[in-house]
Amino acid sequence: MDDARRVILAALAEDLGEGWEADPWGADVTSASAIPADRRSRGVLAGRQSLVVAGLPVAEEAFRLVVPEARFRAFVADGDEVAAGTVLAEIEGPARGLLTAERTALNLLQMLSGIATLTRRYAERLIGTGCVLLDTRKTVPGLRRLSKYAVRCGGGVNHRMGLYDAVLIKDNHIAACGGVAAAVAGARAHGGLAVRGGIEVECDDLAQVAQAVEAGADTVLLDNMDPETLRRAVALVAGRARTEASGGVTLDTIRAIAESGVDSVSVGRITQSAPAVDIGLDWS
Repeated sequence: MDDARRVILAALAEDLGEGWEADPWGADVTSASAIPADRRSRGVLAGRQSLVVAGLPVAEEAFRLVVPEARFRAFVADGDEVAAGTVLAEIEGPARGLLTAERTALNLLQMLSGIATLTRRYAERLIGTGCVLLDTRKTVPGLRRLSKYAVRCGGGVNHRMGLYDAVLIKDNHIAACGGVAAAVAGARAHGGLAVRGGIEVECDDLAQVAQAVEAGADTVLLDNMDPETLRRAVALVAGRARTEASGGVTLDTIRAIAESGVDSVSVGRITQSAPAVDIGLDWS
């Protein structure tokens, strides 16, 4: 929740201006001028489409940072798939403060649920294949941890959080090193994560796949290969390393990619291009 709080505070500052903490309800000039200070309201959060829920605790925290005494009650849990019209939660408290926090809470809940919903659609295409859906580092800057949390809610698996927690040698690393073997050897000699967590190498063609396996790569990332080439790559690896397919994966192509025999498929668009879902907040 620490990371969520950081994001929420930044979003509130963006919405309410500098120094909002001193008088958060007063910073919302519309609510402060139009709503009596003693007015209390009850709001109902409901999905206006079918969706996978992610971010209810984040929305609750957004309300509580502005209205500590707010009463928030969730009726579903993150990770639940719900039909259109489902009531997700209700919020009750001073109207001025709740309306001040409303947009921040909704923005985050809609975005995270959008990621979870799209992730679930991709994960469903993999059922029965034994293939795992992975995310990538293609996230909105500053929102990576929350985005990857939403991926988990949708049924995906986090690949790596950043450059600091896994060794993944990509095409530009290979170019800078002078070849696959040199890049793998350098990483192996460095030790640390390369030894504990293994080395993954991105390969653009079958020749590089062979070089990566020969060099001792633990995982081979098969980049932008069609299903037939993927099958040949899996056969070439022959169980000596894990295999991951990536690049241009869509809902229409992911099943055929998985059926090539790869261990995992990584999809950047589940965090980079997921549309926000429609969640409404109606007051009484």
